Amino acid sequence: MDIQVGDILKLKKQHPCGSKEWEVLRIGADFRLKCKGCEHQIMIARRELEKKVKEIIPKT
Repeated sequence: MDIQVGDILKLKKQHPCGSKEWEVLRIGADFRLKCKGCEHQIMIARRELEKKVKEIIPKT
């Protein structure tokens, strides 16, 4: 899965704020994501994230 910093990820389940879109801030063994709805940031393992991604919207 080719994910770069700045890409927007659409996940299968939505965040409690109602948004399904997350911006990639950091990549590696773990990813740092920022919710596009409420600006909440999380760290998530690569393996776990790859299961949850529905669509990748590349940085423009």
